[in-house]
Amino acid sequence: MDRSLIRQLLEKEDVRLMKTKTSLATSLADIEEARPGISAEAGSDRRSFLRNSAVFGLTAAVGAGLLESTPSAQATTSGSLTSGDAAMLRFAAAAEILETDFWVQYNELAGVQDNEFPGGGGTGNSAFTEALSFLDSDMAQYVHDNTDDEFTHQNFLNAYLVSKGASPVSLERFRTLKGSTASGSTKKLRLTNLMQLTVDTSWWTRYRFDSRNPDLDPSFVFPQAVPTLAVGQHTAIPRTDADLSDSNFLQAIANTAGFHFATIEQGGTSLYPAMAQRAHSAEVLRILISIGPTETMHFQTWQDKAGNAKPLTAVDPVTGVSVTFPDLPNSTNQEFKANLIMPEPCPFLSRKLPRCSVIRPTETKGIAMGVVAFLTAMGLFRGQSQEFGAFMIGLAQAADAAQRGF
Repeated sequence: MDRSLIRQLLEKEDVRLMKTKTSLATSLADIEEARPGISAEAGSDRRSFLRNSAVFGLTAAVGAGLLESTPSAQATTSGSLTSGDAAMLRFAAAAEILETDFWVQYNELAGVQDNEFPGGGGTGNSAFTEALSFLDSDMAQYVHDNTDDEFTHQNFLNAYLVSKGASPVSLERFRTLKGSTASGSTKKLRLTNLMQLTVDTSWWTRYRFDSRNPDLDPSFVFPQAVPTLAVGQHTAIPRTDADLSDSNFLQAIANTAGFHFATIEQGGTSLYPAMAQRAHSAEVLRILISIGPTETMHFQTWQDKAGNAKPLTAVDPVTGVSVTFPDLPNSTNQEFKANLIMPEPCPFLSRKLPRCSVIRPTETKGIAMGVVAFLTAMGLFRGQSQEFGAFMIGLAQAADAAQRGF
């Protein structure tokens, strides 16, 4: 992508490319120096992000330009908030909007169908709902309630920004992706893609290892709970009614969804405490440390249910991609046992200190860019535009520039 096109994309989002005296290679090196907040094994380092940014057709110059134009948190204000606090809340709001989008897709097909939250829609898909209930008989209720929670997060964060005179976030212009056409779906356009996912399940062992912490061991590769989900592209929802005809494959789709639920929510579990460390105002800190634990509650629920996934091997009749779900409940390996859902104590801050049961990672540096990289590598944005990619990078770079105020 040439420099002029990048400039056009960024200016559409009111992000001004500042002139630079350094080469793009130097700018890229600057970006890669920042350590991400999501662990390296999740494909969230800077090099992985730039490789995966091909999803949008982006180049290093996009990130470099945004990095140059990001203001200091104390340099300007946004309403009565510092620009840093506003930027972190905008990034959180964007993340919650994206979460809401894919949870709505899940709820349309496999959640409780009611009018509790606006924009839910859907009429349910009985076959997919039944397959998902193999993980737990209350899955439909859990899917519904998680969807409801994400709606409240996105709505609160945007309303709070407006109340402080800051600009809210809208991603509606990026709602361009086609989703499932299976029975039960509203067939509305989406922001996210649940039908071509590459799901990192290394969080399973990250929270079970007692000698490793990604904040202290950023290069350590945690084993995958379901190695075949971490390669290829897998659908987590029935794409059409044709996916309902093979019960074994349909169960594989439900299993994939179960692990994707936990994979997403563990990301939020790390995002909020990582950003909270750079909050300027006590009230913004309160917001971040109050929403964050709900993500942890979601994660705890979903990792418990993922452990009930039916052991099987299935081949996608459309793509030919194979997936194998191991028998985790009967694993004799301590790092894979399904019932060990409490975070194992691990090194924290320093190996000279006693081990502690903690959320990990919580490294604050580069956390927002790490999350964008993580979601990109997952395939959640497959089919999205260059403009969307530039916009998300802009939000992330601004959030990562925030400075602690007390």
